[in-house]
Amino acid sequence: MLARLRPTLDFMPSPIEDKPGLLIRDPFQFSDATLIIPPALIEFLEFYDGNRSALDLRAELVRVAGDVRAGDIEQQLSSALSQAGFLEDENFEVLRGAAERAFSEAPARPAAHAGSGYPDRGPDLTATMTGYLAGGEPSTEPVLGIVAPHVSPFGGIEAYRSAYAALSPEDAGRTFVVLGTSHYGHPDRVGLTRKPFETPFGTAVTDVALVDRIAAEAGEAARMEDYCHAIEHSIEFQVVFLQHLFGPEIRIVPVLCGTYMSLFQGGVPEQTEAAKRIFGALGELAAREGKRLLWVLGVDMAHMGRRYGDQVSARAGQGEMQFVEQRDRARIERMESGDARGFWDLVVENGDDLKWCGSAPIYTFLKAVPQARGRLRQYQQWNINPESVVSFAGMTFHSR
Repeated sequence: MLARLRPTLDFMPSPIEDKPGLLIRDPFQFSDATLIIPPALIEFLEFYDGNRSALDLRAELVRVAGDVRAGDIEQQLSSALSQAGFLEDENFEVLRGAAERAFSEAPARPAAHAGSGYPDRGPDLTATMTGYLAGGEPSTEPVLGIVAPHVSPFGGIEAYRSAYAALSPEDAGRTFVVLGTSHYGHPDRVGLTRKPFETPFGTAVTDVALVDRIAAEAGEAARMEDYCHAIEHSIEFQVVFLQHLFGPEIRIVPVLCGTYMSLFQGGVPEQTEAAKRIFGALGELAAREGKRLLWVLGVDMAHMGRRYGDQVSARAGQGEMQFVEQRDRARIERMESGDARGFWDLVVENGDDLKWCGSAPIYTFLKAVPQARGRLRQYQQWNINPESVVSFAGMTFHSR
């Protein structure tokens, strides 16, 4: 049987003008290979579903091409996909095992997005961040937590600025519990790591004792040294902003929040034992540590347009995106009032057709810190490409 094509790969039209086709790459970075499948072969990728054989693919190639020699293409295509690490086969298991071991054994979590999401040299990064945050308005009352985007900072800077400007120099001594969207992690789980986070500013200190406390309380609902931390940007971007404000050796508790499957199955997340363990572990942490903690949520909101599977193009602030803003704001109002159930009810309606990338960290926070009440400081939409829009917000949370 043909090995299954990995469903977690990125697929997109080739950006190379003289090499049209379908570009495939691995967002998990188990493999650094990139393949461009020629247009004539794209339809044959469906044979790599784990249920069909090489003989089936060869027969179809011969039938379509009308030439018995076309069957040889099967071996070439299968070999290219396997060597790239794009099939669920023995070669992929070797690549995945090596990558996960390398992360597990590394002394620190290196900056994965320096040089792409933000400058990779300290002085350049300082200048960039200073410009990003210029003109932000401070909060007039103590802050329990903030909501900031996790989109590339240059795309969501108005929302980033509004959130981080709310923090004050007195917050420097607090421990920042960073709840980030886990784009690649296991559902109904949180991903933890004890590793310090390196950036061009220096090394942020992970509070290992608090991480271990969460792991002990959450049990099987937590994955320690989750490889997803190695590639995830939703926490890394927050660490960079925090270091710029408070120095490189800030204390953090990095927590990646996987999707709650009740989003697709109905009901609320705490119907599962895993979700109850997560809320209990973080709730216990919030109650015990109190004002020593400052919660940072790295979340984006709606994802609309062709890039995200919609049949129509999207333009920020125009047409359908005006209605999206109304629905976004309705969810934000639930967040402001601390209404976890009301927020979740709006998320799951219509199967979350707004495709909020951040509902899991938000719901987790609202359940773990029920005394939190929010305030919207900035709502923003951004065209990530000419046909697609992401929305996000800058918010603060305060104690009821």
